[in-house]
Amino acid sequence: MREMTFSQATHEALSDAMAEDPTIFVVGEGIGPRGGNFNTTVGLYEKYGPMRLCDTPICERGFIGLCTGAAMTGARPVVDFMFIDFILDGMGELINQTAKMQYMSSGRLRMPMLLRGCIGIGNSAATHHSGSYYSIFTHIPGFRVALPSNPADAKGLLASALKTDDPVIFLEHKILLSQKGLVPEGRYETPFGQASVVREGTDLTVVALTVMVKRALDIAGQLASEGISAEIIDPRTVAPLDMDTILASVNKTGRVLILDETFMPCGIGAEIAAQVVDRAFDDLDAPIRRLNGEHVPTPYSPSLERAIVPDNDRIVREIRALLAE
Repeated sequence: MREMTFSQATHEALSDAMAEDPTIFVVGEGIGPRGGNFNTTVGLYEKYGPMRLCDTPICERGFIGLCTGAAMTGARPVVDFMFIDFILDGMGELINQTAKMQYMSSGRLRMPMLLRGCIGIGNSAATHHSGSYYSIFTHIPGFRVALPSNPADAKGLLASALKTDDPVIFLEHKILLSQKGLVPEGRYETPFGQASVVREGTDLTVVALTVMVKRALDIAGQLASEGISAEIIDPRTVAPLDMDTILASVNKTGRVLILDETFMPCGIGAEIAAQVVDRAFDDLDAPIRRLNGEHVPTPYSPSLERAIVPDNDRIVREIRALLAE
């Protein structure tokens, strides 16, 4: 184990995979000699050259289409899209080609394509650089969607993504990029569809996504001094979604809070809540609660930006209200 940042952990996974598999190449804006806006490819251009670290113009639909075609012919492209807001320009390619090609070819063609980049609110990035949108990609059949919340999982999930033959949307919350944590040495893979029980508890289950995992852990530590025992579940991937781990926790605690920075309508929390009601209704001792960011465009103002994201006080109030049910 070594301590490293989230960004360093994913960089290590990508570098190891490129050394092992010559079919991997990366495209994106500024990912060549500059090493990417978030240092995702720093040093790799010098190591692997311009054929495998390909700087692109601002043409998301173009290079997503290019990489979709490359994946169909046996290459393993990585699209470093910087912010998820940017790949919205390529939704036609993503939904009608990338996600459907394996089905349309009856499995004859594979789609080993990784699309990675930042999501989330913070640092006054405003509304064109603060999206998350993972519920959209989870809704589309064909995609795998990964939401790592710590450096060790980030490295392991990226390594898994670079081995699968399915298209993967790998989303990194910008606030987490500098977060440090213990990361195993060597190569390892964190399996998709396997949630993590990051803290065990008995009084309620908190299903937290991406940046909210750390916040939930901090709050659970504070509440423990009052005798409140919260179990924290990190899904890690939402396509596939490990409901078995969530349901096992609900069976133990009887109460559920779903904590997500993104918008509430039609979100991941709605899917989790629906499945809990469908499969574990008799285990519930109280209505399911969801706590999300406000359903508004992300403002530039730091004070307004903070106001639209659930803070610690609001989370604590929700937990107390749920326990009082």
